[in-house]
Amino acid sequence: MKLLICLIITIALAASTPAQTPIFEANKIQAKQELNEAARAYRDGNFAEAQAHSEKALQLDPENKAAPMFIARTIHAQYKPGDFTPDNVAKAQGAIIAYKRILERNPVDEEAYKAIAYLYGAIKEDELLRDWVLQRAANVIFPTDKRAEAFVVLASKDWDCSFKITEQPSVKTLTIDGDKARVTYHMPKERVEFQRARECANRGLQMVNMAITLTPENESAWAYKANILLELEKLAEMSGNVRSKREYRRQYDEALKESTRLASRPKSEP
Repeated sequence: MKLLICLIITIALAASTPAQTPIFEANKIQAKQELNEAARAYRDGNFAEAQAHSEKALQLDPENKAAPMFIARTIHAQYKPGDFTPDNVAKAQGAIIAYKRILERNPVDEEAYKAIAYLYGAIKEDELLRDWVLQRAANVIFPTDKRAEAFVVLASKDWDCSFKITEQPSVKTLTIDGDKARVTYHMPKERVEFQRARECANRGLQMVNMAITLTPENESAWAYKANILLELEKLAEMSGNVRSKREYRRQYDEALKESTRLASRPKSEP
């Protein structure tokens, strides 16, 4: 009985395969032709037409590995940087969705990851950008150097957040004594600005320390650590905390020394 059932199944599969194969193969060939047309339209600058051909290719051959990237790139190409009209922002969002579909198939696709990060930044979605980079930093499926790179990116943004506040002309005074110049820092008029700068600097220090934990010889991480400690020193001076100011200066000197050592390594070293 079992032998009979197996024989029936085998005959049914054999009968169905020839009828399906020609259509399947024809669709694959047509899908490739559509991608060729998409490439041609893309080169000619007709990005909407290229998108249409790419989407047709994926419809014909849902397993085509190239079609999803063609779609994402052609939508991305229609986005105009600096234009915040709703239609243009929608193009960026559409490209982000298309790139995310690629990552569903291949979570480690670097082009898709970086394109999404760029587009979030371009349309000023700072919180979404931070969350996006943080996902990469925290995800253990990625190599440690890629995760460390993401932590450094986050730290750089936190440093920038603090620096823009501590370097405002209204919060610092330049004093000239002979051939020496000294800068002193004062509390901003808006206390919320001070709190924001301190929050950014402290968070940035956490991010950069995570990067150093993952990659102890990371020159960029040590350089940002030094810069962030300098921000914390300024903020300690603003609040009148002399002890913390001295401690941040000590840590800054150590981080700067390590950054300088790493920068002076022979280029042949990793």
